[in-house]
Amino acid sequence: MLDIKFVRENPEAVKQNIKNKFQDRKLPLVDEVLELDEKNREIKQEVQSLRANRNKISKQIGGLMAQGKKEEAEQLKQEVSNQAGRIEELTEEEKEVEEKILKIMMTIPNIIDPSVPIGKDDSENVEIEKFGEPIVPDFEIPYHTEIMENFSGIDLDSARKVAGQGFYYLMGDIARLHSAVISYARDFMINRGFTYCVPPFMIRSNVVTGVMSFDEMDAMMYKIEGEDLYLIGTSEHSMIGKFIDTMIQEEELPKTLTSYSPCFRKEKGAHGLEERGVYRIHQFEKQEMIVVCKPQESMDWYEKLWKNTVDLFRSLDIPVRTLECCSGDLADLKVKSVDVEAWSPRQKKYFEVGSCSNLGDAQARRLKIRVNGEDGKYYAHTLNNTVVAPPRMLIAFLENNLQADGSVKIPEALQPYMGGMNVIQ
Repeated sequence: MLDIKFVRENPEAVKQNIKNKFQDRKLPLVDEVLELDEKNREIKQEVQSLRANRNKISKQIGGLMAQGKKEEAEQLKQEVSNQAGRIEELTEEEKEVEEKILKIMMTIPNIIDPSVPIGKDDSENVEIEKFGEPIVPDFEIPYHTEIMENFSGIDLDSARKVAGQGFYYLMGDIARLHSAVISYARDFMINRGFTYCVPPFMIRSNVVTGVMSFDEMDAMMYKIEGEDLYLIGTSEHSMIGKFIDTMIQEEELPKTLTSYSPCFRKEKGAHGLEERGVYRIHQFEKQEMIVVCKPQESMDWYEKLWKNTVDLFRSLDIPVRTLECCSGDLADLKVKSVDVEAWSPRQKKYFEVGSCSNLGDAQARRLKIRVNGEDGKYYAHTLNNTVVAPPRMLIAFLENNLQADGSVKIPEALQPYMGGMNVIQ
């Protein structure tokens, strides 16, 4: 969320940013919020003037009463009473105006970084760098659910009966592999200095609106009926919420956390053939990394975060590339974002396995996450990045480690988490 003062002083920059994100329907909101802001300041000024005048008259009333001029004092008392009614009326109007301002401000997108490429959607994202050599073996690689079924490792039919489409049972060595990847990712991040955390898996509505836009909320979140609670779509939601309404001492920054959680998502809309199986599902598990830091350090942390994901995938012999998200592919709160994509030898192309985002102070403004620094108080910057999210990551793992005889090799780094196994037969 932007600072209203910034919008007031830079309306054309805010409008251009909206155009860069191809959200022209939101352009009228800038003028609308500026009109409301002006009205709000006029109301405050009138209330301030009325209160000052009321205080002045109250002193006069005391003087008149001391002089025995009761009639004149009563007239002034009536004037004070009338002004009190006007103040109450204006205060109520001020509350309504500020609610309208807040609603609009939470809809106007954050200012994107100047380095972000301009584009309408994810088809215009820009490849940055490749890591590892993409290999296409000389044998056919089955669809990922077929690979899992060959190990009796997945049961989609039973899951559909129990929970519906978009759910799964993982079994045997495939289930163990799933847990091994999560455990390895946890320790990988702990070894890089991050503090491990298991957060609440449900959050209140004020946290939801603090960490994401209304559009994202509608498309992703499951609400608990009859409760002010939502199932988290990623542990980032709960982890950033951990700092709601806090004043952090500057010397305590940065806060670097890695969190495990299940994730629940509606995943609205129709999806293509390649998003069957366990690629796009309603429930999955994830290891995440979160940083709360000083504004001047957020871009440095942004670079560190996505590199952590690249390093983890490369340690498991999976080629990856990074893709800069263009303006039209950025969610409203994001300043800059990069996707990490893993190589699919079956499809002979890359597919998304993680996303790293710098949100500037947008979440901090909404959740009132402030820092007490040497030069005064200010809003923190927040960042998040996927460490690993199986079972989608399992697709990349199985395809890249599948052998001609149908077995799956276990890279050395993962073997301790698989009981010393170096291959799944």
